[in-house]
Amino acid sequence: MTQSTVRTAIFPVAGMGTRFLPATKAVPKELLPVVDTPLIQFAIDEARAAGVERFVFVTHPSKAAIERHVRNDANLSRQLRHKGKNAIARKLEEAALDSVRHDVVFTMQDEALGLGHAVKCAAPHVLPGAVAVILPDDLILGRGAIGEMIGAYQTAGVGHMVATMEVDADKVSSYGVLDPVSRNGQIVTARGMVEKPAPDAAPSRQAVVGRYILDGSIFTDLHAIAPGTGGEYQLTDAIARGADRVGLAGFAFSGRRFDCGSKEGMLAATLFRAREDAAFADVLAEYAQPVEDPAERVVAA
Repeated sequence: MTQSTVRTAIFPVAGMGTRFLPATKAVPKELLPVVDTPLIQFAIDEARAAGVERFVFVTHPSKAAIERHVRNDANLSRQLRHKGKNAIARKLEEAALDSVRHDVVFTMQDEALGLGHAVKCAAPHVLPGAVAVILPDDLILGRGAIGEMIGAYQTAGVGHMVATMEVDADKVSSYGVLDPVSRNGQIVTARGMVEKPAPDAAPSRQAVVGRYILDGSIFTDLHAIAPGTGGEYQLTDAIARGADRVGLAGFAFSGRRFDCGSKEGMLAATLFRAREDAAFADVLAEYAQPVEDPAERVVAA
């Protein structure tokens, strides 16, 4: 594998996951499974396939389970192999990031001060050059989105690149939206971006989702911006601040995106993956039928 032009990936995983309470009271949102694979694992595998060298996890002291999942557990592997469960042990070892083969950093975001603040917390730990930011609860299945973006970034001629997808007009107010200038294949050159615009004021329907490649100057701009609503520092504000100076483009990735920060998106992702596995065909067929009303069954009896 040739060396990637983007050597560091930042994973902001400090959030509380309030939309999934009570499930996330004890289990971090990033460890919730889509069938049998935790959300964080998809993100790790995507970055690893893209040739990323350093993995920086911005987490919270209450979420120690994430580090336990991410790092190799030699003791658990030994126990599994002792019981003859070699295949499971091997699967866990292949999924993990270990200190011999991988450059892994965990750093803390003690206060919930926004995505921009989380990225800023990673600043002391990144390697020189542009950095990737991957939001694990934005699950993108198919070709690795961050790998596609890194490939395009080398020739795009911009400092900041954000993953984008076209959404319906009535959905733009839920996203940051590009203000586009031109399009060349999957690359949408933009003069800036607008955070959660009203549908009649949106400059486009190119919505920004959870993959970013950011010029190293992003950390200077993050220190320069003021907090917004709720005292949070918005990553989009820092990107917009540097857009004129380093350039900005969207990238229309080829995979399928699921908003796994919502219950609806998590269910959709689970059903999508289940449909790809013949082992779940009978279960899916059973629950595809209309739900019978118990009251009607009593009356019929």
